[in-house]
Amino acid sequence: MNETIPDILAGIRARLGAAQLIAVSKGQDAGKIAEALNADQRVFGENYVQEAREKWPSLRAQFTGIELHMIGPLQSNKAKEALELFDVIQTLDRDSLAKAIIKHPELARQKKFFIQVNIGEEAQKSGVMPNDADAFIRKCIGEYKLPIVGLMCIPPQDREPAAHFQRLARIAARHDLKQLSMGMSADWQTAIACGATHVRIGTAIFGERGR
Repeated sequence: MNETIPDILAGIRARLGAAQLIAVSKGQDAGKIAEALNADQRVFGENYVQEAREKWPSLRAQFTGIELHMIGPLQSNKAKEALELFDVIQTLDRDSLAKAIIKHPELARQKKFFIQVNIGEEAQKSGVMPNDADAFIRKCIGEYKLPIVGLMCIPPQDREPAAHFQRLARIAARHDLKQLSMGMSADWQTAIACGATHVRIGTAIFGERGR
């Protein structure tokens, strides 16, 4: 018998420790998301501004206490809309995006931000390069006065993730950043062992995406 979404959530929560589960609802229909909400899941991740705009205002009207994380690449021209829709932006990764965000200071100061680090230095992935991360973190905190709470990464798929998670943790420690968003459906338990405070799990909860 297939496990239900509440059963899957309960199994994951039992192994999370103190880490927070971000249920990645990208491409999932409102019915599946409502199943998770009815099982007391309140923290979700979306990759696209447009999709979040289509789904979440009505869900927020039905359920209280939702915290929505932007976990996909964010275009600078959609910064204002993202700030209006999301509670947490996990993909701050370049100076132009930071400048677009600080054009809306009243919105920005109400949010939390993670800086995305391209921890595997992969050309096809977003994120500030590890060697540039220290300077960018200092600029976002010192010059732009953004509420940076932690770092986020997506390690290379074809390599052992632990070394990459550990590298991210070292960068965060240099800046006294306490939160680490790392680990997805395939590697979240490794991420927890390496100090993750947030894990982003989608397929393992909801199954394959509808679109």
